[in-house]
Amino acid sequence: MSAWDRKPLVGVIGTGDIGPQHPHWALAAGVGAALVEAGCRVLTGGLGGVMSAASQGAHQSPSHSAGDVVAILPGSSPEAANPWADVVLSTGFGHARNTLCAHAEGVIAVGGGAGTLSEMAFAWVLGRPVVALRVEGWSGRLADTALDDRRRDVVVGADSPEEAVAALLDTLRRP
Repeated sequence: MSAWDRKPLVGVIGTGDIGPQHPHWALAAGVGAALVEAGCRVLTGGLGGVMSAASQGAHQSPSHSAGDVVAILPGSSPEAANPWADVVLSTGFGHARNTLCAHAEGVIAVGGGAGTLSEMAFAWVLGRPVVALRVEGWSGRLADTALDDRRRDVVVGADSPEEAVAALLDTLRRP
């Protein structure tokens, strides 16, 4: 079975403490919706901010089906998940759960602080494609740059949700 015989699992990471009025919210919701419409599943840390926005966008997409929104929580209580998560895994790992999020087939970052930085770095080390929206936060700071010399590519910069998803899918489809 190849990766395209099933729905690829793509992580959406970023700022955890924003609300619907913040510009990153609409971007993250757009990423979530575009991923589901492209036949992917969305993986987040399951809490608020970008995680909630991406989950909401994915869940409200006309292409959504059960199981398309996966939340990997840092705590032990599934009740902490945002209301748009279809599948919830309560790890009890705290910030160490960031390594699990980075194991997605690729990640798209929207803004972000230190937690997002760690997920981007883990994904980079694991050889996963990393796409970053050119906005305030770590995604904007690292877009179009290599994190170190272990890889020949860069964190792919994008200016819109559609561009981010297209860049990630292009990378996943390369042999």
